[in-house]
Amino acid sequence: MPTQSVQIPTPDGHADAFAVFPDDGARHPGVLMYPDGFGIRPVLREMARELAGHGYCVLVPNPFYRHGPTPVLDLPEHIGAEARPAIFARLMPMIEAHTTDRILRDADAYLDFLTSRPEVSPGPVAVTGYCIGGLLATHTAAAHPGRVAALAGFHAPVGAAGPDSLHRLTARAHFGHAETDLTPEALAELNHTLDAAGIEYTSEIYPGTVHGFTMADTDAFDAAALQRHWENLLGLLGRAF
Repeated sequence: MPTQSVQIPTPDGHADAFAVFPDDGARHPGVLMYPDGFGIRPVLREMARELAGHGYCVLVPNPFYRHGPTPVLDLPEHIGAEARPAIFARLMPMIEAHTTDRILRDADAYLDFLTSRPEVSPGPVAVTGYCIGGLLATHTAAAHPGRVAALAGFHAPVGAAGPDSLHRLTARAHFGHAETDLTPEALAELNHTLDAAGIEYTSEIYPGTVHGFTMADTDAFDAAALQRHWENLLGLLGRAF
């Protein structure tokens, strides 16, 4: 399956990214996939290949390119509890510096790059993301209602986008929340906001999960929840395209 390391021009420099395309020579819908805070690494590359195998052109940018190219952080092969304090000590300042203004400037550049690719079908694309990447995906979809047809976020703080942003959504959406990330009351409040947006969506807590459940290189991984994620993501994309 064709894969490429690419450089995306942005107002603040160049963001490195990973792109993967179906190998049939045809044009396919584009998907902008935002990684979790740990960034581009083998598990994200494998997930992008899996999605491309279902007929999508997938672009995975390095959101923290301002702090250096991939790998921005030195990570162990398996991210366990003992490694997290040191990783988060370096990660949190980058997350805090990644303001909404930066998110939106980058989103413009990512969408322009993705939709200009000859492998990508004309028309709207999808955005998806994991952890902080789900928040970036939500901001992207809210800022580009005409360009984004589908939005998905997994174990992601999507509510942090705020009601003003969520009310601008027009894309079909699915949000899969970790049980440790969101109480039933908070879920009801988020879903009430999504109801007010008038969009087609599903938003649910995946039972028994903890934050990061999709990531096979962490101790949060849940194989059943990852499969549920694929079923929901592919179903969403199938309805959108």
